[in-house]
This record gives sequence, structure tokens and C-alpha cells, in this order.
Amino acid sequence: MVKKEIISAAKLKKELEDAKAELASRNKKLKLSVKAQPKKKEAKKKMKEAKKKIEAKKKEAKKKIEAKKKEEEAKKKEEEAKRTYEEELEEQLTEDEIKNFAIDKTDMDKLVNKVTEMIASYATKGILQNILWRKLKLSSRDGSRLALKLEKLGNITREKILENGRWTYLLLIKKIPISTISIENAPCLVCPVEGKCSTDGEISPKTCVYIEDWVLTELKTKKRHETN
Repeated sequence: MVKKEIISAAKLKKELEDAKAELASRNKKLKLSVKAQPKKKEAKKKMKEAKKKIEAKKKEAKKKIEAKKKEEEAKKKEEEAKRTYEEELEEQLTEDEIKNFAIDKTDMDKLVNKVTEMIASYATKGILQNILWRKLKLSSRDGSRLALKLEKLGNITREKILENGRWTYLLLIKKIPISTISIENAPCLVCPVEGKCSTDGEISPKTCVYIEDWVLTELKTKKRHETN
């Protein structure tokens, strides 16, 4: 009977010790868990802040992309506004089509010479193409093609300028074509005493009244053309 009681007490003591050990283990785990709580909270906080920074960077990048897109669109619109009818024609027509441009029932050689000489009369100042087309009573369409033709032939250069809020061209002389118009009415061609004329003779270009009258007439004609 005594032996049984001793075994029972030992067993009870063992169970008590196991219970204490389990309780101690649980307390230890609880303490570790409590200690870990601030670290977890801090980690969550840092993660949240990192996410905010990433979102902010995404928004900033998106704004930059949108701003760049708007800038490119504005630049494109600005470039389109600068485009002229002639630039569109140059893209559409070949060099041969421009050089071979002709106006119905018009002697193009004479017209080219006339236009070139008119532009030459303005020397280095040049003339705005719309003013020249009005003088010649040409449409903007024909005038634009003619300007391109003259440039391809090497007779003129075109300088793009902004005039009254619109882009147009200043036409400047580059090369004057050979023409006989300036001497067609020269008195020397039909002068009866041309054979006796010399710079030192009695009959001389220096004292010839016919040449003087011819030069004065040519000057008046030129001034009249410039005025018109």
C-alpha cells in the first residue's frame, strides 16, 4: 500500500514538473511574440512607406510622359503651321514635274525670263512671291509651281519668312537668263551709218541722239513696269 502511494506521488510530481516546463515554454514563446510585435509593425510601416514612394514615382513618371507627349504634340502642330503649300508640292511632285510645269496657252520661256528679270530688278532686297503673283495676275497655285520651277532651274532662291502671321517666301535673284529683249529696239541694229560709227569718229555712240533716246525710253519702260 505504501509502495503504491510512493509511485503515485512520484508520478504526480513528474506531471507537475512537465506542466511547469510546458508553462515556461509557453511563457517564453509569448515573450518572444510580444518582442516581435514592434518589429512587425515597423516592417509593415516601412513597407507601406516604400509602396507610397513607388506610387509617387509612378505618378511623377506618368506626369513626365504626359508632359512630353503634350510638348511633342505642340511641336508637331507648330511645325504643321509652318508648312507651306510649296513644301507640300515638293513632297508630291518629282523634280521633272516641277521643271516641266507649264501654264495653258502661255509661252513659258518668255514668262520665265520676264519673272526672272522682275525679281532681278529688286536686286538683293527680293520680292514677296504673293506680291509678284498679283503683279503678273497669276493664281497662288500657278505662282507656287512657277517659283519652284525657277528655283529648280537655278534662276532664283527662296527664303522662307513669316509675314503678317503667315509663312511665305521672299524671292531673290540668283541667275538672270540670257535674253535679247534688252537690245531688240536698239537703233544700232538698223542704223544706216553703222559702218562709219566709232568711238573716236565724227559719228560716235557718245554723241548719238538715237542711242540717247533709246536709253531714255528703256528707263521709262522699266520704271513703269516696277510701278505696276
